Amino acid sequence: MFLAAAIAGFVASAGLIIAIGAQNAFVLRQGLQRRHVGLVVAICMLGDIALILCGVAGIGALTHEWPGLLQALRFGGAAFLGVYGLMAMQRAWRGSGALDPTAGSDVSWRRVMLACLAFTFLNPHVYLDTMVLLGSLSMRYPDMARWAFAAGACSASVVWFSTLGYGARLLLPVFRNPLAWRVLDALIAMFMLVLCLLLLLHPLD
Repeated sequence: MFLAAAIAGFVASAGLIIAIGAQNAFVLRQGLQRRHVGLVVAICMLGDIALILCGVAGIGALTHEWPGLLQALRFGGAAFLGVYGLMAMQRAWRGSGALDPTAGSDVSWRRVMLACLAFTFLNPHVYLDTMVLLGSLSMRYPDMARWAFAAGACSASVVWFSTLGYGARLLLPVFRNPLAWRVLDALIAMFMLVLCLLLLLHPLD
C-alpha cells in the first residue's frame, strides 16, 4: 500500500506542477541565464514540500474557513503577475533579453530570491493545488500511507524543478539567438498577463 500511495502522490503532484505556470517560466529563464539556479530550484522545491506537508497535515482546511486569505492572495498575485508581465513585454519589444554570458552577473541573489519567493507564494493556485487538492487526495489513505503519498508528491517537485532549472542549459544553443529570447519573453508576457486577468475576473473557489 505504501508504494501505491507514493506513486499516486508522485503522479498527482507531477500533473499539477508540470503544467506551464508563472513559476516554471521564471525557473526556465533563470536556468537559461545560469543566474542563481541552485537558489531558485531550492526555493521552489522547499516551498512546494512545505505546502504539500501542510496540506497532508490538514492545514488546507484553513482556506475554507478564511476565504479572505485566498482573496488577498488573489489580488496580490494578480498585481505581481501584471507588473512582471509588462516587464517581459518590454524586454520582448526592445529585444533586451538576449543571452550574454557576461551580462547579468551583477544581479543580486537577494533580488532573485525575492522574485522567486513571490512567484512561489503569491500565486493563490499553488495553495489550492498543494494544500487543498493534494491534501484532500491524501485523506483517502490511512495513517502512514498518507505520508507515503506526501513523500511521492514531494519527490515529484524535487525531480521537476531540478530538471527544469539545470536542464535548461541544454537549450542554450537555441537561446544564443536574440530572436529566441524575444519570442520567449513575448510568450511569458502573454501568459502572465492572461493569468493576471483570470485572477481578477474569476473569484477563487
